[in-house]
Amino acid sequence: MILEIDSLHSGYGKIPILMGVTLNVAEGEFLGILGHNGMGKTTLMNTLMGHLPATSGTVRFNGQDITRLSPHKRSRAGLGLVPQGRQIFPDLSVHENLRMGMAGSTVEDPAFMQEILSLFPRLHRLLDRRGGALSGGEQQLLALARCLCSRPKLMLLDEPTEGIQPSILEEIVDTLKVLRERGLSLVLVEQNLEFIAALSGRVLTIQKGVITGEMSPKDLQDPEMISEFVGMSST
Repeated sequence: MILEIDSLHSGYGKIPILMGVTLNVAEGEFLGILGHNGMGKTTLMNTLMGHLPATSGTVRFNGQDITRLSPHKRSRAGLGLVPQGRQIFPDLSVHENLRMGMAGSTVEDPAFMQEILSLFPRLHRLLDRRGGALSGGEQQLLALARCLCSRPKLMLLDEPTEGIQPSILEEIVDTLKVLRERGLSLVLVEQNLEFIAALSGRVLTIQKGVITGEMSPKDLQDPEMISEFVGMSST
């Protein structure tokens, strides 16, 4: 297993959010986590990346206990996060944003930069444009590319479909499928049923900070299953 989470608790100050999350991710697996807003999805991503401290439980990555490691050390170990809202640097150019993704490297690797850009041809013509001048979809592509510049073994992807036009969503799905073939592992938290079904081998449901069940992507085509998650788009 590349990621092993056991009885993970976390929250904000005295407000508990995660109430004992346990799950595993196999190497090369794409795991989806489905839930309403406020159920703990983003808290889980931020706790896994080290932006929020775990109050109890353990996180093991590639066989190493990383529960108390800093975000920087987790990144160096091969864990990457594409956060909700993308959080690119709006005043930096696309190229400068990508270089920030390589911040752990002492020297920029032009060949590796070109390899990343080959996965995101839409960004080629935008390298000199400010990140803040990009469309929402282009910013999401940039956020993905920036994360990949840190050479992650496992990517945490938080609500990537928010405000994104369908054509770019298709590009993201196609690109992630290529990365899966190259051995990337992925944990995807999402509400868009079609998107999560297109990428995930397994889908877990989360409610009130607890993993409540497991489904196959085919289950998300069941109208009764969709109706259970009122407000989640199937388009």
